Amino acid sequence: MVQAYIHCDTPGRGIHDITAEVASIVAEAGLEVGLCHLFICHTSASLVITENADPDVHRDLETFLADLVPDGDRRFSHRSEGPDDMPAHVRSVLTQTHLTIPVCDGRLALGTWQGVYVWEHRTWPHRRRVIVTVYGA
Repeated sequence: MVQAYIHCDTPGRGIHDITAEVASIVAEAGLEVGLCHLFICHTSASLVITENADPDVHRDLETFLADLVPDGDRRFSHRSEGPDDMPAHVRSVLTQTHLTIPVCDGRLALGTWQGVYVWEHRTWPHRRRVIVTVYGA
């Protein structure tokens, strides 16, 4: 079993690719078959597996969430860090804070057009920490 951390510096809201870093940790683990588990240690960012080729997909996902959970929504009383504070928490709850990906033949078993991403839900820069645990045989 191997456990490592990925630190992702985000410039603000958006989807940030961490596939290469995760794949490197899996390769270093030296396992043929197993699982790669990822957990983000934050309540206003999430993890997603999504399209890795067409940037329109990321823009469309962001547009959808912006319509669903708009910044400054008057229904939210939690605004400690600004109008994007509570919406970022809601976005995180609606998406995922952990992922599990199979490891086959020593590599992440992602589909052709899949990538692993940190989805930053705050509008300003953050340093996000992801715990990666790889286990198997």
